[in-house]
Amino acid sequence: MAYTDDAVKAKLSSLNETQESIVSVAQWIMFHRRHADRTCAIWLERMRETTVNKRLTLIYLANEVVQQSKARKKDDFLVAFSPVIAEASATAYKGATNDVQEKIKRTVEVWNQRRIFDKPIQEAVEARILELEKSRSGKKTGLLGGSLFSSGGSTAPVPAELQPLIPLQAATSKAIAISGPAISSANAEYDKLANADKPTPSPPVYAARLSALLKSLSSAETAVAESIKTRQDIINGLEDLLATNRASLETEQSQLTTATHRRELIEKQKRAVEDAIMSGQSGTESPSMATGGTPQSNGRSMSSAEPERPQVEALTPPPTESLTPKDSPEFTPNPIPHTNIDVPVENPNQPLQHPPSGLSPQPTSSPPVYLENLPPPQTTPSDPRYSASSSSDPRYGAFSPTKKRKLDAEFEGFGAGEDAMAGLDDDVAELLRAESGGVA
Repeated sequence: MAYTDDAVKAKLSSLNETQESIVSVAQWIMFHRRHADRTCAIWLERMRETTVNKRLTLIYLANEVVQQSKARKKDDFLVAFSPVIAEASATAYKGATNDVQEKIKRTVEVWNQRRIFDKPIQEAVEARILELEKSRSGKKTGLLGGSLFSSGGSTAPVPAELQPLIPLQAATSKAIAISGPAISSANAEYDKLANADKPTPSPPVYAARLSALLKSLSSAETAVAESIKTRQDIINGLEDLLATNRASLETEQSQLTTATHRRELIEKQKRAVEDAIMSGQSGTESPSMATGGTPQSNGRSMSSAEPERPQVEALTPPPTESLTPKDSPEFTPNPIPHTNIDVPVENPNQPLQHPPSGLSPQPTSSPPVYLENLPPPQTTPSDPRYSASSSSDPRYGAFSPTKKRKLDAEFEGFGAGEDAMAGLDDDVAELLRAESGGVA
Protein backbone atom coordinates (compact mmCIF):
# COMPACT_ATOMS: atom_id res chain seq x y z
CA MET A 1 0.00 0.00 0.00
CA ALA A 2 1.40 3.42 -0.97
CA TYR A 3 1.92 5.97 1.74
CA THR A 4 -0.81 8.61 2.00
CA ASP A 5 -2.52 10.40 4.85
CA ASP A 6 -5.63 8.35 4.27
CA ALA A 7 -3.61 5.13 4.36
CA VAL A 8 -2.12 6.13 7.72
CA LYS A 9 -5.54 7.03 9.11
CA ALA A 10 -6.93 3.71 7.86
CA LYS A 11 -4.15 1.80 9.58
CA LEU A 12 -4.75 3.65 12.84
CA SER A 13 -8.52 3.09 12.62
CA SER A 14 -8.07 -0.66 12.16
CA LEU A 15 -5.76 -0.92 15.15
CA ASN A 16 -6.88 -3.04 18.14
CA GLU A 17 -5.35 -4.18 21.41
CA THR A 18 -4.01 -7.50 20.14
CA GLN A 19 -0.30 -7.93 19.77
CA GLU A 20 -0.58 -9.07 16.13
CA SER A 21 -2.42 -5.90 15.15
CA ILE A 22 0.00 -3.60 16.95
CA VAL A 23 3.09 -5.33 15.47
CA SER A 24 1.61 -5.34 11.94
CA VAL A 25 0.78 -1.61 11.94
CA ALA A 26 4.13 -0.77 13.55
CA GLN A 27 6.04 -2.62 10.82
CA TRP A 28 4.10 -0.80 8.09
CA ILE A 29 4.80 2.56 9.73
CA MET A 30 8.52 1.80 10.14
CA PHE A 31 8.70 0.73 6.51
CA HIS A 32 7.70 4.28 5.57
CA ARG A 33 10.14 5.91 7.98
CA ARG A 34 10.87 8.66 5.44
CA HIS A 35 7.45 10.09 6.37
CA ALA A 36 8.07 9.81 10.11
CA ASP A 37 7.17 13.45 10.86
CA ARG A 38 3.88 13.27 8.98
CA THR A 39 3.01 9.92 10.54
CA CYS A 40 3.55 11.28 14.06
CA ALA A 41 1.43 14.33 13.32
CA ILE A 42 -1.45 12.13 12.12
CA TRP A 43 -0.96 9.85 15.14
CA LEU A 44 -1.27 12.85 17.50
CA GLU A 45 -4.43 14.03 15.75
CA ARG A 46 -5.88 10.56 16.10
CA MET A 47 -4.94 10.58 19.81
CA ARG A 48 -6.90 13.80 20.32
CA GLU A 49 -9.99 12.70 18.38
CA THR A 50 -10.39 9.08 19.47
CA THR A 51 -12.12 7.74 22.54
CA VAL A 52 -10.47 7.18 25.91
CA ASN A 53 -10.29 3.40 25.49
CA LYS A 54 -8.65 3.67 22.07
CA ARG A 55 -5.87 5.96 23.29
CA LEU A 56 -4.08 3.21 25.25
CA THR A 57 -3.75 1.22 22.00
CA LEU A 58 -2.15 4.22 20.29
CA ILE A 59 0.32 4.48 23.20
CA TYR A 60 1.17 0.81 22.73
CA LEU A 61 1.69 1.42 19.00
CA ALA A 62 4.07 4.31 19.67
CA ASN A 63 5.90 2.16 22.24
CA GLU A 64 6.41 -0.61 19.68
CA VAL A 65 7.67 1.81 17.03
CA VAL A 66 10.15 3.70 19.25
CA GLN A 67 11.54 0.56 20.90
CA GLN A 68 12.07 -1.17 17.54
CA SER A 69 13.71 1.97 16.19
CA LYS A 70 15.99 2.14 19.22
CA ALA A 71 16.96 -1.52 18.82
CA ARG A 72 17.68 -1.08 15.09
CA LYS A 73 19.48 2.23 15.70
CA LYS A 74 17.12 4.12 13.40
CA ASP A 75 16.44 7.54 14.90
CA ASP A 76 13.78 8.74 12.48
CA PHE A 77 10.79 7.98 14.67
CA LEU A 78 12.66 8.78 17.89
CA VAL A 79 13.20 12.29 16.60
CA ALA A 80 9.67 12.53 15.22
CA PHE A 81 7.94 11.31 18.41
CA SER A 82 10.06 13.42 20.80
CA PRO A 83 8.11 16.70 20.31
CA VAL A 84 4.66 15.08 20.60
CA ILE A 85 5.06 12.21 23.05
CA ALA A 86 4.59 14.35 26.18
CA GLU A 87 1.31 15.84 25.00
CA ALA A 88 0.09 12.49 23.70
CA SER A 89 0.87 10.74 26.99
CA ALA A 90 -0.95 13.42 28.96
CA THR A 91 -3.94 13.22 26.60
CA ALA A 92 -4.13 9.45 26.99
CA TYR A 93 -3.70 9.68 30.78
CA LYS A 94 -6.32 12.37 31.34
CA GLY A 95 -9.81 11.03 31.94
CA ALA A 96 -8.72 7.37 31.82
CA THR A 97 -9.62 4.77 34.39
CA ASN A 98 -7.21 3.79 37.11
CA ASP A 99 -6.36 0.57 35.28
CA VAL A 100 -5.54 2.42 32.06
CA GLN A 101 -3.54 5.03 33.95
CA GLU A 102 -1.44 2.35 35.62
CA LYS A 103 -0.72 0.80 32.22
CA ILE A 104 0.32 4.17 30.80
CA LYS A 105 2.59 4.81 33.78
CA ARG A 106 4.12 1.39 33.35
CA THR A 107 4.87 2.17 29.68
CA VAL A 108 6.49 5.48 30.61
CA GLU A 109 8.52 3.64 33.24
CA VAL A 110 9.81 1.25 30.55
CA TRP A 111 10.90 4.24 28.47
CA ASN A 112 12.79 5.59 31.44
CA GLN A 113 14.51 2.28 32.24
CA ARG A 114 15.55 1.61 28.66
CA ARG A 115 16.42 5.25 27.94
CA ILE A 116 14.28 5.38 24.83
CA PHE A 117 14.01 9.18 24.75
CA ASP A 118 16.47 11.83 25.77
CA LYS A 119 16.38 12.94 29.38
CA PRO A 120 14.58 16.28 28.74
CA ILE A 121 11.86 14.52 26.76
CA GLN A 122 11.45 11.86 29.44
CA GLU A 123 11.24 14.54 32.12
CA ALA A 124 8.63 16.40 30.08
CA VAL A 125 6.47 13.29 29.84
CA GLU A 126 6.71 12.70 33.58
CA ALA A 127 6.05 16.38 34.32
CA ARG A 128 2.80 16.32 32.36
CA ILE A 129 1.63 13.23 34.22
CA LEU A 130 2.67 14.82 37.50
CA GLU A 131 0.47 17.83 36.83
CA LEU A 132 -2.50 15.57 36.20
CA GLU A 133 -1.78 13.63 39.38
CA LYS A 134 -1.61 16.83 41.42
CA SER A 135 -4.81 18.22 40.01
CA ARG A 136 -6.66 14.98 40.64
CA SER A 137 -5.48 13.97 44.12
CA GLY A 138 -3.82 17.10 45.48
CA LYS A 139 -0.88 15.01 46.71
CA LYS A 140 2.64 16.36 46.51
CA THR A 141 4.84 14.11 44.44
CA GLY A 142 8.57 13.88 43.99
CA LEU A 143 10.82 16.00 41.83
CA LEU A 144 11.94 15.27 38.33
CA GLY A 145 15.16 13.52 37.43
CA GLY A 146 14.18 9.94 38.22
CA SER A 147 11.46 7.39 37.94
CA LEU A 148 8.04 8.62 38.99
CA PHE A 149 6.45 5.21 39.08
CA SER A 150 8.92 2.85 40.78
CA SER A 151 8.20 2.41 44.48
CA GLY A 152 11.43 0.77 45.60
CA GLY A 153 14.05 2.84 43.77
CA SER A 154 15.58 6.00 45.18
CA THR A 155 16.88 8.85 43.02
CA ALA A 156 19.82 11.12 43.63
CA PRO A 157 18.89 14.54 45.02
CA VAL A 158 19.03 17.49 42.65
CA PRO A 159 21.69 20.07 43.67
CA ALA A 160 20.35 23.34 45.04
CA GLU A 161 22.01 25.32 42.23
CA LEU A 162 20.00 23.39 39.63
CA GLN A 163 16.64 23.62 41.36
CA PRO A 164 15.63 26.88 39.57
CA LEU A 165 16.33 25.26 36.20
CA ILE A 166 13.96 22.32 36.70
CA PRO A 167 10.68 24.20 36.09
CA LEU A 168 12.27 26.11 33.20
CA GLN A 169 13.30 22.87 31.54
CA ALA A 170 9.86 21.37 32.09
CA ALA A 171 8.21 24.42 30.55
CA THR A 172 10.57 24.28 27.58
CA SER A 173 9.85 20.61 26.98
CA LYS A 174 6.14 21.28 27.17
CA ALA A 175 6.38 24.16 24.70
CA ILE A 176 8.41 22.01 22.31
CA ALA A 177 5.82 19.25 22.52
CA ILE A 178 3.11 21.75 21.53
CA SER A 179 4.99 23.73 18.91
CA GLY A 180 6.37 20.74 17.03
CA PRO A 181 3.07 19.23 15.85
CA ALA A 182 1.62 22.69 15.20
CA ILE A 183 4.49 23.59 12.88
CA SER A 184 4.34 20.21 11.14
CA SER A 185 0.60 20.50 10.55
CA ALA A 186 0.83 24.10 9.33
CA ASN A 187 3.67 23.27 6.94
CA ALA A 188 1.78 20.29 5.54
CA GLU A 189 -1.37 22.35 4.88
CA TYR A 190 0.68 25.14 3.35
CA ASP A 191 2.43 22.70 0.99
CA LYS A 192 -0.92 21.35 -0.16
CA LEU A 193 -2.40 24.74 -0.80
CA ALA A 194 0.69 26.27 -2.39
CA ASN A 195 1.32 23.34 -4.74
CA ALA A 196 1.21 24.76 -8.27
CA ASP A 197 0.70 21.35 -9.86
CA LYS A 198 -2.76 20.97 -8.33
CA PRO A 199 -5.62 22.83 -9.90
CA THR A 200 -6.97 25.84 -8.05
CA PRO A 201 -10.28 25.01 -6.34
CA SER A 202 -13.38 27.14 -6.56
CA PRO A 203 -13.20 30.48 -4.75
CA PRO A 204 -15.43 29.49 -1.82
CA VAL A 205 -13.46 26.27 -1.22
CA TYR A 206 -10.19 28.11 -1.75
CA ALA A 207 -11.22 30.77 0.76
CA ALA A 208 -12.16 28.12 3.33
CA ARG A 209 -8.80 26.40 2.90
CA LEU A 210 -6.99 29.67 3.22
CA SER A 211 -8.88 30.41 6.45
CA ALA A 212 -7.95 26.97 7.85
CA LEU A 213 -4.30 27.45 6.83
CA LEU A 214 -4.28 30.89 8.41
CA LYS A 215 -5.61 29.42 11.64
CA SER A 216 -2.98 26.67 11.59
CA LEU A 217 -0.19 29.13 10.92
CA SER A 218 -1.42 31.37 13.73
CA SER A 219 -1.45 28.43 16.15
CA ALA A 220 2.04 27.39 15.03
CA GLU A 221 3.27 30.97 15.44
CA THR A 222 1.90 31.18 18.99
CA ALA A 223 3.36 27.79 19.92
CA VAL A 224 6.78 28.65 18.52
CA ALA A 225 6.76 32.04 20.28
CA GLU A 226 5.99 30.32 23.58
CA SER A 227 8.75 27.81 22.96
CA ILE A 228 11.19 30.64 22.22
CA LYS A 229 10.17 32.44 25.42
CA THR A 230 10.67 29.36 27.62
CA ARG A 231 13.97 28.55 25.93
CA GLN A 232 15.16 32.11 26.50
CA ASP A 233 14.24 31.77 30.16
CA ILE A 234 16.28 28.62 30.57
CA ILE A 235 19.21 30.22 28.72
CA ASN A 236 19.07 33.16 31.13
CA GLY A 237 19.04 30.75 34.06
CA LEU A 238 22.03 28.91 32.63
CA GLU A 239 23.88 32.18 32.08
CA ASP A 240 23.28 33.16 35.70
CA LEU A 241 24.59 29.79 36.81
CA LEU A 242 27.56 30.20 34.48
CA ALA A 243 28.34 33.68 35.85
CA THR A 244 28.18 32.37 39.42
CA ASN A 245 30.53 29.54 38.58
CA ARG A 246 32.94 31.90 36.83
CA ALA A 247 33.12 34.14 39.88
CA SER A 248 33.69 31.10 42.08
CA LEU A 249 36.35 29.93 39.68
CA GLU A 250 38.30 33.20 39.96
CA THR A 251 38.13 33.04 43.75
CA GLU A 252 39.34 29.46 43.82
CA GLN A 253 42.21 30.26 41.44
CA SER A 254 43.34 33.05 43.76
CA GLN A 255 43.14 30.69 46.73
CA LEU A 256 45.16 28.12 44.81
CA THR A 257 47.91 30.66 44.05
CA THR A 258 48.13 31.71 47.71
CA ALA A 259 48.20 28.11 48.96
CA THR A 260 50.91 27.17 46.46
CA HIS A 261 53.08 30.16 47.44
CA ARG A 262 52.77 29.41 51.14
CA ARG A 263 53.51 25.74 50.63
CA GLU A 264 56.74 26.57 48.79
CA LEU A 265 57.82 28.92 51.61
CA ILE A 266 57.16 26.30 54.25
CA GLU A 267 59.05 23.66 52.27
CA LYS A 268 62.10 25.93 52.05
CA GLN A 269 61.93 26.67 55.76
CA LYS A 270 61.55 22.99 56.59
CA ARG A 271 64.64 22.11 54.55
CA ALA A 272 66.63 24.85 56.29
CA VAL A 273 65.63 23.55 59.72
CA GLU A 274 66.50 19.98 58.76
CA ASP A 275 69.90 21.09 57.47
CA ALA A 276 70.54 22.91 60.74
CA ILE A 277 69.64 19.81 62.72
CA MET A 278 71.92 17.62 60.62
CA SER A 279 74.85 20.04 61.02
CA GLY A 280 74.45 20.14 64.79
CA GLN A 281 73.17 23.68 65.00
CA SER A 282 70.49 24.67 67.48
CA GLY A 283 68.50 27.63 68.53
CA THR A 284 67.09 28.32 65.07
CA GLU A 285 64.27 30.78 65.34
CA SER A 286 60.93 29.73 63.91
CA PRO A 287 59.28 32.16 61.54
CA SER A 288 55.76 33.38 62.08
CA MET A 289 53.31 33.74 59.24
CA ALA A 290 52.30 37.33 58.75
CA THR A 291 49.50 38.44 56.47
CA GLY A 292 50.40 37.58 52.91
CA GLY A 293 52.48 34.55 53.81
CA THR A 294 55.81 36.34 54.51
CA PRO A 295 57.72 34.57 57.27
CA GLN A 296 58.66 36.85 60.24
CA SER A 297 60.88 36.03 63.20
CA ASN A 298 59.12 36.04 66.57
CA GLY A 299 62.04 34.99 68.80
CA ARG A 300 60.85 31.48 69.51
CA SER A 301 63.26 28.62 69.06
CA MET A 302 62.47 26.03 66.42
CA SER A 303 64.64 23.39 68.03
CA SER A 304 66.06 23.09 71.55
CA ALA A 305 69.72 22.41 72.46
CA GLU A 306 71.01 18.91 72.00
CA PRO A 307 70.44 16.90 75.21
CA GLU A 308 73.39 15.53 77.16
CA ARG A 309 74.52 12.06 76.40
CA PRO A 310 73.38 9.44 78.90
CA GLN A 311 75.86 7.78 81.23
CA VAL A 312 76.80 4.40 79.83
CA GLU A 313 77.52 1.62 82.33
CA ALA A 314 80.94 0.08 81.87
CA LEU A 315 81.07 -3.48 80.66
CA THR A 316 84.34 -4.36 82.59
CA PRO A 317 83.53 -6.57 85.59
CA PRO A 318 84.42 -5.15 89.04
CA PRO A 319 87.69 -6.29 90.69
CA THR A 320 87.71 -9.29 92.95
CA GLU A 321 88.47 -7.15 96.01
CA SER A 322 85.07 -5.46 95.66
CA LEU A 323 83.34 -8.85 95.90
CA THR A 324 85.41 -10.12 98.89
CA PRO A 325 83.83 -9.47 102.27
CA LYS A 326 85.70 -7.30 104.69
CA ASP A 327 88.09 -8.90 107.19
CA SER A 328 88.35 -12.08 105.11
CA PRO A 329 91.57 -14.14 105.68
CA GLU A 330 94.15 -13.86 102.93
CA PHE A 331 94.44 -16.94 100.73
CA THR A 332 97.92 -18.48 100.70
CA PRO A 333 98.58 -21.45 98.38
CA ASN A 334 100.22 -24.50 99.95
CA PRO A 335 103.65 -25.42 98.53
CA ILE A 336 103.98 -28.63 96.59
CA PRO A 337 106.22 -31.16 98.34
CA HIS A 338 109.02 -32.72 96.33
CA THR A 339 108.42 -36.39 95.94
CA ASN A 340 110.27 -39.05 94.06
CA ILE A 341 108.08 -40.03 91.12
CA ASP A 342 109.05 -43.03 89.07
CA VAL A 343 108.34 -41.89 85.48
CA PRO A 344 109.29 -44.55 82.98
CA VAL A 345 110.56 -42.98 79.77
CA GLU A 346 110.73 -45.27 76.76
CA ASN A 347 112.18 -42.66 74.37
CA PRO A 348 113.55 -39.57 76.12
CA ASN A 349 114.23 -37.79 72.80
CA GLN A 350 110.50 -37.78 71.82
CA PRO A 351 108.79 -34.45 72.74
CA LEU A 352 105.95 -34.39 75.21
CA GLN A 353 102.46 -34.85 73.80
CA HIS A 354 100.17 -31.89 74.45
CA PRO A 355 96.39 -32.19 74.48
CA PRO A 356 94.47 -31.24 71.32
CA SER A 357 93.59 -27.57 70.85
CA GLY A 358 89.85 -28.21 71.27
CA LEU A 359 90.31 -29.79 74.71
CA SER A 360 91.41 -28.01 77.81
CA PRO A 361 93.04 -29.68 80.81
CA GLN A 362 90.94 -30.31 83.82
CA PRO A 363 91.46 -27.67 86.47
CA THR A 364 93.15 -28.81 89.67
CA SER A 365 93.58 -27.27 93.01
CA SER A 366 97.45 -27.35 92.80
CA PRO A 367 99.78 -25.87 90.16
CA PRO A 368 100.96 -28.14 87.31
CA VAL A 369 104.06 -30.27 87.63
CA TYR A 370 106.63 -30.23 84.84
CA LEU A 371 109.40 -32.80 84.17
CA GLU A 372 112.10 -30.14 84.45
CA ASN A 373 111.09 -29.56 88.08
CA LEU A 374 111.07 -33.25 89.00
CA PRO A 375 114.02 -34.75 90.91
CA PRO A 376 115.98 -37.60 89.33
CA PRO A 377 114.44 -41.05 89.82
CA GLN A 378 115.68 -43.24 92.64
CA THR A 379 117.40 -46.40 91.40
CA THR A 380 117.96 -49.66 93.16
CA PRO A 381 120.69 -52.21 92.51
CA SER A 382 118.14 -54.89 91.87
CA ASP A 383 116.63 -53.07 88.84
CA PRO A 384 118.76 -53.94 85.78
CA ARG A 385 117.16 -51.05 83.73
CA TYR A 386 119.05 -48.35 85.53
CA SER A 387 122.74 -47.84 86.08
CA ALA A 388 124.97 -45.26 87.75
CA SER A 389 125.60 -43.51 84.41
CA SER A 390 121.89 -43.04 83.65
CA SER A 391 121.04 -41.67 87.09
CA SER A 392 123.30 -38.71 86.51
CA ASP A 393 121.31 -37.54 83.43
CA PRO A 394 117.97 -36.06 84.57
CA ARG A 395 116.50 -36.00 81.02
CA TYR A 396 117.95 -39.34 79.86
CA GLY A 397 119.23 -37.85 76.63
CA ALA A 398 121.16 -41.09 75.59
CA PHE A 399 120.21 -44.71 75.31
CA SER A 400 120.74 -46.58 78.54
CA PRO A 401 124.00 -48.71 78.36
CA THR A 402 122.54 -51.16 80.88
CA LYS A 403 119.74 -52.02 78.50
CA LYS A 404 122.25 -52.41 75.62
CA ARG A 405 124.34 -54.85 77.62
CA LYS A 406 121.26 -56.84 78.39
CA LEU A 407 120.32 -57.12 74.69
CA ASP A 408 123.87 -58.18 73.79
CA ALA A 409 123.79 -60.89 76.43
CA GLU A 410 120.50 -62.23 75.14
CA PHE A 411 121.63 -62.45 71.49
CA GLU A 412 125.22 -63.41 72.25
CA GLY A 413 126.55 -66.19 69.98
CA PHE A 414 123.66 -65.80 67.45
CA GLY A 415 125.13 -66.87 64.09
CA ALA A 416 128.75 -66.76 65.23
CA GLY A 417 131.15 -68.97 63.24
CA GLU A 418 128.42 -70.06 60.80
CA ASP A 419 127.99 -69.34 57.13
CA ALA A 420 125.11 -66.92 56.60
CA MET A 421 124.30 -68.55 53.27
CA ALA A 422 124.21 -72.05 54.64
CA GLY A 423 121.05 -73.87 53.85
CA LEU A 424 120.21 -71.61 50.83
CA ASP A 425 120.13 -72.64 47.23
CA ASP A 426 123.41 -72.08 45.40
CA ASP A 427 121.88 -69.70 42.83
CA VAL A 428 120.14 -67.60 45.52
CA ALA A 429 123.30 -67.51 47.63
CA GLU A 430 125.40 -66.39 44.63
CA LEU A 431 122.85 -63.65 43.82
CA LEU A 432 122.86 -62.35 47.39
CA ARG A 433 126.67 -62.33 47.49
CA ALA A 434 126.74 -60.34 44.22
CA GLU A 435 124.31 -57.75 45.56
CA SER A 436 126.18 -57.47 48.90
CA GLY A 437 129.52 -56.93 47.22
CA GLY A 438 130.93 -60.37 47.91
CA VAL A 439 130.53 -60.29 51.67
CA ALA A 440 129.54 -63.74 53.02
